[in-house]
Amino acid sequence: MEFAIVAQTLEMLERTSSKTQQAAILADLFRKTSKDVIDKVVYIIQGTLWPDWYGYPELGIGEKGIQKAIAVATGVPEHEVEKLYKQLGDYGKVVERLKLTKKQPKSVGLLGFMKQAQRDRLVRKLTVQEVYETFTKIAMLQGEGSREAKLKLLTGLLMEADAREAKYIVRFAEGRLRLGVGDATIMDGLAMAFKASRDLIERAYNLLPDLGQVAKILAEKGVEELKKIKPRPGIPIRPMLAERASDPREILDKTGTPALAEFKYDGERAQIHKLEDKIVIFSRRLENITEQYPDVVEMVRRCVKAKEAIIEGEIVAIDPNTGEFRPFQELMHRKRKKDIYEAVKEYPVVVRLFDCLYVDGEDLTTKPLSVRREKLRSIVEETEEFKLAEGILVENPKELEDFFLKAVSSGCEGLVIKALHKDSIYQAGVRGWLWVKYKRDYKSEMSDSVDLVVVGAFYGRGRRAGTYGALLVAAYDRATGTFKTVCKVGSGFTDEDLAELPKKLEPYRIPHKHPRVDSEIEADVWFEPALVIEVIGAELTLSPIHTCCKGRIKPGVGISIRFPRFIRWRPDKRPEDATSTDELYEMYLRQLKKIGTATTSEVAEET
Repeated sequence: MEFAIVAQTLEMLERTSSKTQQAAILADLFRKTSKDVIDKVVYIIQGTLWPDWYGYPELGIGEKGIQKAIAVATGVPEHEVEKLYKQLGDYGKVVERLKLTKKQPKSVGLLGFMKQAQRDRLVRKLTVQEVYETFTKIAMLQGEGSREAKLKLLTGLLMEADAREAKYIVRFAEGRLRLGVGDATIMDGLAMAFKASRDLIERAYNLLPDLGQVAKILAEKGVEELKKIKPRPGIPIRPMLAERASDPREILDKTGTPALAEFKYDGERAQIHKLEDKIVIFSRRLENITEQYPDVVEMVRRCVKAKEAIIEGEIVAIDPNTGEFRPFQELMHRKRKKDIYEAVKEYPVVVRLFDCLYVDGEDLTTKPLSVRREKLRSIVEETEEFKLAEGILVENPKELEDFFLKAVSSGCEGLVIKALHKDSIYQAGVRGWLWVKYKRDYKSEMSDSVDLVVVGAFYGRGRRAGTYGALLVAAYDRATGTFKTVCKVGSGFTDEDLAELPKKLEPYRIPHKHPRVDSEIEADVWFEPALVIEVIGAELTLSPIHTCCKGRIKPGVGISIRFPRFIRWRPDKRPEDATSTDELYEMYLRQLKKIGTATTSEVAEET
C-alpha cells in the first residue's frame, strides 16, 4: 500500500474538525487498506509505533536531529531550516515547503550512504510497510553510533518522500501529528468500515489495548473473532473508573444497597498479572512498572495461590517506623532512585487489593463484583503487607458517613462505593456509577479536588521572573475528545516547584495552541496536553472566558474554579483520565443544591 494514500488522509483529517467527518474519512481509508498493514496504518494515525505497554524503545530523535535530517534531505543549510522553523513553528511544514521549492541534492552528505536510484522519486513510491519498518529500525537502534545511524535512516526516508509524505513523516518523528484524532474516532472509523458494533470494538480494545491488533483481527478474521478476545495474563486491561459524588444519599441511590464501601488509598493503582512464576505490574496508564516494585513481585509470588491471575490493587507507601500510610508522592522516589533495592528499604510499601479480573482461564470481567471479590479472597493468602482493601457493606447514609470518617482518620483520601447487584460487572475502560468516589477536602468549600490537564502557561513577574507564574489547565470533554479550559493555577506551588516548571514542561512545548485544546484565552506558551495536576479551589463559578461546559448553564459562559490551588502532579494519569467536563458540570449542580439555590438558571442569571 502506498504511503501517499495515508499521507493524503492525514491531510484531510487535519483540515476537518468534525469528529463524524473524521470517522468517515478514516472508514474510507480502512476500506482501501490491505489487511497485512492495517495495524501499521492505525499505529501511524495514533502517532505511535506500538502501544506503550509493550515496553519497546521510543524513536529517540530530538529536534536538532530532525532539523539536520531535513537539511541533508533537501540540500538546504541547517541555519536556513532553523530560520524557516521559527517562521512556521512546525518542522512538518518546513520540510514540505523546502520539498516544493528546492531541488533534490546531488549528494547526500552523510557518508554518501544513499544511491542515486534510491533518491529518485521516479523509480518507485514509498509504501506503508517501508515507512513503518524504517521507523522501527530507528527506534531499535541503541548504543554507540546509534544517533548517526538514526539520522541516516530518517534522511533517506525524507529523500524518497514527496512534500506531503515528508511533512507527516517529520511530524511522526516529532511525536506531533496535529490531527486532533483520538482512539474513539479511530474506533468509530473501524466500525463504519467493517460494519461492526462500536461497542464490540471498544470492549475488544479494553481487553486488548492495542488498537492496531484489534483492527487487524477485525480485518482478517471478522467480528466473530473479535468476540473471542478475553483477558490474558501479560496483556493489560484498561482500568474501570469511578464517578464522583459528595452526598452519601445520592451515592447509595446510584449504586443501590447494600453497597461495598472500600478505603480509597492514596497510592499507585496497580494491575498485577501472574503467569506461573512470572509477575508483571502495570500502572493505571498501562505502563510496565514491575522494576519499581521488586518487593511487590515477591509478595505476589508468596501470597497469590493461583497459576494464572489478573488482580487489581493499590500500592501504598508506609512509614517504616510507624506503619502509617504515607502520601502518594513518596512512591515517586522509587522512580528517581538508581538503586531500586535501596529505595525499597527507604520507601517501603504495602498492597491493598480490590478486584480480580481473571483466574486460571476464567474471565471474571463479566461477573458481578460479589463473585469477583469472593474469588479474590479465595486465591490470596493475606498478610499485613498484602491483603484485601478494608471495606464494609453499607445500607444507609449514616453507615457510609461513619466509615468515611474512619477512612480519613486512617490516612486515606476517602472511599470508593461499589454496586453489588447482578449487573455490577467490571466495565473495563469505562467511567460509570457502578463505582463512586467519595472524597472531601475540609479546607475548601469545593467538595472535591479535580485532576486537570496543563495546556498552557503564563510568564512570571517579580519574584517569579524567569519561570512560569501560572498554568492554564483544562478538563477533558469525552464527547468531542477535546480539552476545555477551566482556570489559571498560580498558587500552591513551592519555590522548588516553580523553579522546576520550565524544565518539566519543556518536552511538551509547542509553538501554537494544540488542535485538541479549546481555549479563548491566549497563553504565553502552549503545551501538548500530556501532564495532569490535581487542583482544589474555593468553589465552582461561572466564567465568560473559559470554555468548560460553555453554554450548558447559560449562553456564553462556562465553568471555572475560584481561587484554584495546585496540590500535586498526577503522573499516574493520562490526559484522558483527567476530570471530565461532565463531572465538573455535575459538581456545579451539586454545589447549587448544597447552598440551597432553587434553580441553576436563577443563579446563572444572578451571576
